[in-house]
Amino acid sequence: MKEDVLDVLMYLFQNYMSDDEDSNSPDRESVETELLEAGFPSAEINQAFDWLDGLAARQETPVIVLNEERSFRVFTPQELVRLDVQERGFLLFLEQAGVLSSETRELVIDRVMALETDEIDLTQLKWIILMVLFNQPGQEEAYAWMEDLMFEDIAGYLH
Repeated sequence: MKEDVLDVLMYLFQNYMSDDEDSNSPDRESVETELLEAGFPSAEINQAFDWLDGLAARQETPVIVLNEERSFRVFTPQELVRLDVQERGFLLFLEQAGVLSSETRELVIDRVMALETDEIDLTQLKWIILMVLFNQPGQEEAYAWMEDLMFEDIAGYLH
């Protein structure tokens, strides 16, 4: 997978995922057709759908964390390649701020690793976090906080 997959995911997130449940949601085929017309390659579209399917599947398999107050996260060598010091620090910040639980942190890391790219930047990580929080029941407050942080950063660049 390349960054193009993340571009597809961000396009889907911005155009199809919202808090408003619409009973007339388009089916996968019509979304795929729109993505092809928007210029996304077929392979990246399929990989993006696989990524989303993986996210949905992970919701059904909870992560068990024992004694969360006294635990710490050790990153694998592969995770260290994908997530540099800045991104790992950001994940730690979000966890300490209560935006991410250890379970959602693990889900974010899982989805980063599922992208199969060499490394991602902080902005891309923030988008992944938004997508994960959006798809997690009971994470509405954390999602809203993260969304404010994302768009506050973007507004800062515009001024």
